[in-house]
Amino acid sequence: MSDRITIVVVEEDRERAIAIVDALQASGPYEVHVIGNVSSLARRIAALSPDVVLIDIDNPTRDMLEELTLASGPMERPVAMFVSSAAGNLAREAVEAGLSAYVVDGMKPERVKPVLDAAIARFQMVRKMRRELAETRRALEERKVIDRAKGLLMKARGIEEEEAYAMLRKAAMDQGRRVAEVAEALVTASGLLS
Repeated sequence: MSDRITIVVVEEDRERAIAIVDALQASGPYEVHVIGNVSSLARRIAALSPDVVLIDIDNPTRDMLEELTLASGPMERPVAMFVSSAAGNLAREAVEAGLSAYVVDGMKPERVKPVLDAAIARFQMVRKMRRELAETRRALEERKVIDRAKGLLMKARGIEEEEAYAMLRKAAMDQGRRVAEVAEALVTASGLLS
């Protein structure tokens, strides 16, 4: 995130919104936008494209969580929701929806900055884990394709696994491509020929 963070505060009570904006502006170089009405919330948040979203609502609904999840992008930015009281399974659903923080007992101006920092840190940690998981899945899929290509070479040429891998690696170096790309091409060609 850049030095100047853009924050959207969703707060229907004007006095509370002013107190929250004042607390944020006193604690950092933030550009703060306030949304005072939750109708079309997702569209309005998306239009502002903030770095962080802070939502203060007495009783959030599942529909609101769903709308927020689909359009405001908890996977794209930290989203912290402040509620007045615990509402059954809603906390679990909020976390599953990707919210970075779910704080019971409302948004108090003195707690905004620590919760904001925690939400950003948690979001960055989860984003890093998702990226690592995606890379691991990609590597596993590549490994499977390479193993299939080695198997095809071993069967077609009557060679051992090490020699088959050496052939894939040499072909990749000769073509300036990755081994996984050469293996994918071989597996695809084999599929077309069978």
